[in-house]
Amino acid sequence: MYSSKDRNTYFVNAIKQLESFNLVEGIIQLGSGVIGYKDLHSDIDLMVATSRVEDVEQTKNLIHQTLSGFDPLYIKEKQLRQNIFLLIAIKENKLEFNVSVVPRELLSVKSPLWKVIVDKTGLITEKMNAEHEHFLSKPVKYNLNIDIAFEFVYCAMALEKELKRNNVIYALKMLEEMRDYTLIVQALNEDKKLHQFKAYETLDPAFIKAFLSTYPKEVTVENLLVSAEITKGLFSETLKQSTIFTIDHSLEKLLNQSLVL
Repeated sequence: MYSSKDRNTYFVNAIKQLESFNLVEGIIQLGSGVIGYKDLHSDIDLMVATSRVEDVEQTKNLIHQTLSGFDPLYIKEKQLRQNIFLLIAIKENKLEFNVSVVPRELLSVKSPLWKVIVDKTGLITEKMNAEHEHFLSKPVKYNLNIDIAFEFVYCAMALEKELKRNNVIYALKMLEEMRDYTLIVQALNEDKKLHQFKAYETLDPAFIKAFLSTYPKEVTVENLLVSAEITKGLFSETLKQSTIFTIDHSLEKLLNQSLVL
């Protein structure tokens, strides 16, 4: 485990080295570190901006070189989309760096937790402020591109079918997806930062208690059916409190006819 002092030292050194590269126009800090790290398990999350799309690949290599200088156990490179990359470096003490590289024109705000650390031209701050305003103006800030109610009902039907086949493992997978949809609705009900949200312990205690009751004490067909029915009830109650998601009468009827004990 690392200390707050250790993490801050690596943060300062990373910023200093990345800022020295001519291809780097700006650096943005993301996540809980913006307002004070949540705890000693928090990562260092940065977004490095280039002026031109053409500079992304070379900048990514420079970031890799910088992270390698911190003697990590492992570095993973991911391409998130065209011209946007993420490098994850993990040190032996489990300190984790998550550094994305993005051309300025593709910068976006997916969470209110961001802060410009380096801006060589003033254009990074301008772009981020514009994207932040766009983020705040969205009626639904976190576009899921899925019909939560339908997907939940579809999973419930699949679970019921697989339990009849005694396919317990697949039924467990469906139950977990039903829980996930319920968590999404509750998080948005509480106006939580959904992007990479994992602070489930901050959700309403009554919801947490109800959610944990959806886990069976023993994996049997009967217990899974009971757990699924409890999850169905929790989802329905959570959905009623939502100002974002709804369920139409026909789909609600279908849900009510599923998983009947």
